[in-house]
Amino acid sequence: MTTTSTGAVSLWGVDPSDYEPHPLHAAGRTYLETNCYADVLVELLHARGDEPLAMLGFIVRTDWEGDQFTYFKPPYADLERLFGIDVHEMLPYRTLPEHVEEQLALGRTVLVEIDAWYLPDTAATSYRREHLKTTVAPETIDREAQRMRYFHNAGFFELEGEDYQGAFRMLPHFTEDVMDPFVEIVRFDAGPRLTGEALRAGARELLAYHYARRPASNPFRAWSERLAEDLPKLLAGAAEDYHAYAFVTVRMVGSAFELLADHVEWVLGSEGATAADAMRRIVEGTKTVSFRLARRRPFDPEPAVAALAQAWDEGMEALGRSVG
Repeated sequence: MTTTSTGAVSLWGVDPSDYEPHPLHAAGRTYLETNCYADVLVELLHARGDEPLAMLGFIVRTDWEGDQFTYFKPPYADLERLFGIDVHEMLPYRTLPEHVEEQLALGRTVLVEIDAWYLPDTAATSYRREHLKTTVAPETIDREAQRMRYFHNAGFFELEGEDYQGAFRMLPHFTEDVMDPFVEIVRFDAGPRLTGEALRAGARELLAYHYARRPASNPFRAWSERLAEDLPKLLAGAAEDYHAYAFVTVRMVGSAFELLADHVEWVLGSEGATAADAMRRIVEGTKTVSFRLARRRPFDPEPAVAALAQAWDEGMEALGRSVG
């Protein structure tokens, strides 16, 4: 923790002007952003000097949840096992800036739900256009200057002024009949911090643990039945209905398996090549289905989803030869 001469309290002194995101968020990826929770942890760990690739084995448990694919969030136990990080809920009883400042001063941070309407890094999507819940991790706060630097999605950013006031619900038009956002404390003192080959070995153990708890049946075959039912309504509905559906289906599962492929390659090296290749076929297949859905014309989804199901079977079988 550092305190600047201006009164700002900073965790590590990160500067948005020269911040380099983790390669998991490099340009050229099929899914540059995954979901806000996983993304913010990737960058938080990266800025701390950890390797976030190690934490992604849990994604092998991604399943069809009946109306969407699993919203994947790194398990708390995995973060503690690999990085000595403890994440747990906190109860706000003062203003959020006060809590953020105090936790940063203690060498911690928080994961806090913010309205993306006030986040300037979402200028191409939600900023001043759409009210969407998202998760950020503050790294620096200056309550007097009303300025905050924060991890969000694929990078590290800064907001101030009216955006700061809006993000922390300080604007005059806000009322008190809205529930407090969900906030979690992130502590970095929960145990040993694995590095090098010890980290890779720990990640392999966790991958085996989660593999043993993978879905009992193929999630893409379950989705295929539901997609056939959903497709006529999607084609007849509004564009925003399609975008919402795509996010919780093709985008969610596609981004999950892109991360899982990277994890398998990092943990297993050439031993995991066959499994990772199958997972990357899932990524490409979800992109194909996404394009077909976006055209909003009738089509038979069965061949494309059947290919996804086959890739899942092959990927799980190959992975089992290493960690099963």
